[in-house]
Amino acid sequence: MKQKDGKAVHSSRKFPMFMILFVMCGISFYLGRIFSPGKDKYLPPKVVRIVEVAPESAKIFAQPLQIKNVTFPECSPDFQDYTPCTDPRRWRKYSSHRLSFMERHCPPIMERKECLVPPPAGYKTPIRWPKSRDECWYRNVPYDWINKQKSNQHWLKKEGEKFLFPGGGTMFPNGVGEYVDLMQKVIPEMKDGTIRTAIDTGCGVASWGGDLLDRGILTVSLAPRDNHEAQVQFALERGVPAILGIISTQRLPFPSNSFDMAHCSRCLIPWTEFGGIYLLEIHRILRPGGFWALSGPPVNYENRWKGWNTTIQEQKSDYQKLQTLLTSMCFTLYKKKDDIAVWQKSSNNSCYKQLQAPDHYPPKCDDGTEPDSAWYTPIRPCVVGTDQKYKQVALKTLPKWPERLHTAPERVSDVHGGSSGTFKHDDSKWKTRMKHYKKLLPALGTDKIRNVMDMNTLYGGFAAALIDSPLWVMNVVSSYSESTLAVVFDRGLIGTYHDWCEAFSTYPRTYDLLHLDGLFTAESHRCDVKYVLLEMDRILRPNGYAIIRESSYFIDAIASTTKGLRWGCRKEDTEYGVKQEKILVCQKKLWYSSKQTSA
Repeated sequence: MKQKDGKAVHSSRKFPMFMILFVMCGISFYLGRIFSPGKDKYLPPKVVRIVEVAPESAKIFAQPLQIKNVTFPECSPDFQDYTPCTDPRRWRKYSSHRLSFMERHCPPIMERKECLVPPPAGYKTPIRWPKSRDECWYRNVPYDWINKQKSNQHWLKKEGEKFLFPGGGTMFPNGVGEYVDLMQKVIPEMKDGTIRTAIDTGCGVASWGGDLLDRGILTVSLAPRDNHEAQVQFALERGVPAILGIISTQRLPFPSNSFDMAHCSRCLIPWTEFGGIYLLEIHRILRPGGFWALSGPPVNYENRWKGWNTTIQEQKSDYQKLQTLLTSMCFTLYKKKDDIAVWQKSSNNSCYKQLQAPDHYPPKCDDGTEPDSAWYTPIRPCVVGTDQKYKQVALKTLPKWPERLHTAPERVSDVHGGSSGTFKHDDSKWKTRMKHYKKLLPALGTDKIRNVMDMNTLYGGFAAALIDSPLWVMNVVSSYSESTLAVVFDRGLIGTYHDWCEAFSTYPRTYDLLHLDGLFTAESHRCDVKYVLLEMDRILRPNGYAIIRESSYFIDAIASTTKGLRWGCRKEDTEYGVKQEKILVCQKKLWYSSKQTSA
């Protein structure tokens, strides 16, 4: 269309051009129709393929998966504490920047071990809870370094065939009970059910987390595999929740706004270095209104500086720098008492709006930053805000424990198909399933089973159904599935992201029971069944159990492979007796390496 004297004038050349294009398209279609080799097939290629192969593939899938019987050799005795993705043998390959070599670095496929990890010589069935909190067999965790280095701080001490745990620590030489009593005076919310979930960074032998269990607080004790030798293994041997990990360059494997409280007792994390990057990660995983408690340098520097090999001026400067960083991240000083200082994460959106100022450090993360992405996700130097659509994520808005366990969390609506109704249905379903499980495995719910893992949970229903049993559950959500882990934390349970194509962040022989529900159906297209079962064997204690709920397609192949793991398994019906799904109830046998010499 052209403009002439203010009037629209149509071009006379457009009509013939349109006719030419129309005629050419018609001729092309006609010739294609005549000369096409498949001229009688008018379905698109993809649809034709589906129609042709669907009946055959249905026949194939109807037949159970078959795997040849396989036997696995024993690993060398020096692999008794093998942690594939945090293996000190491979540390030299990685950077020392911010101790990132201690993060997860899994071996490539060609370096994976296809052998059974042996127990130490003289290994015994672990002492049962609650006695295990105070003592464990020395031969089960035969590490002397931590005993020699920390005995003066009463972390643990060796007596005869056992390690004893007096409950001491660097900042609580008089015992963890007295330390937590003081902390509860500083934070009254620790006593009334407001605080339910906590994380202890640099946990030692998890005395803090162990003490809190009797006070209704469930703690994830976090520590790397470092020169303290097996902090996490000691924790799990005691029956206290723990996981291998370090705040370094990658986010911790938890969603945002999850923990009610975080704790550091002289954990040696340089909080004020690298622009406060480690504090930013604590801020991300702590829910609005949550508490961060710190004891040790530079808290109470006025009275403690002489024992820290520093000057009072240096410690004063460090404390001021810490306070400035925390304030810039929307933390406020809640209270100080003796060696303990507590800050609270703001739940007021006005503070986070101030972070958007051009010259503010740290800045607020942009909207493109996924706050819950936490599997090999780099820590970014910015503050993760809280989505303002949430009205019941802040600590003060959540129901108190134990009411929150069976209350549908607000964040369930973020899950595809999730709602209060589906949450209630899942909760009810697991109560029914648990009654059946306890018939199949009478040890479930007794002191024979303490450390439990639900390997592919949805909302934590399995763990909720066991809440009155003397055990705890690590709820695992696949890093490749839809994230439901925030829902697990909102109801007062603990868990982690994980990819079962890789090894889990724990030591061998650390769980009494592993449960999975359709894991191989969901992940077999990515993860080799054999390697998943080998990993299950690594982390399962001798005489420990596995409940494997799977489709009938996989169940016989799994049972065949477990024979090579030296497990005893039996196939059972589900609570509804359906043909399409079966349950394997397995027990790992206790065996000793034939390559070991008796000590």
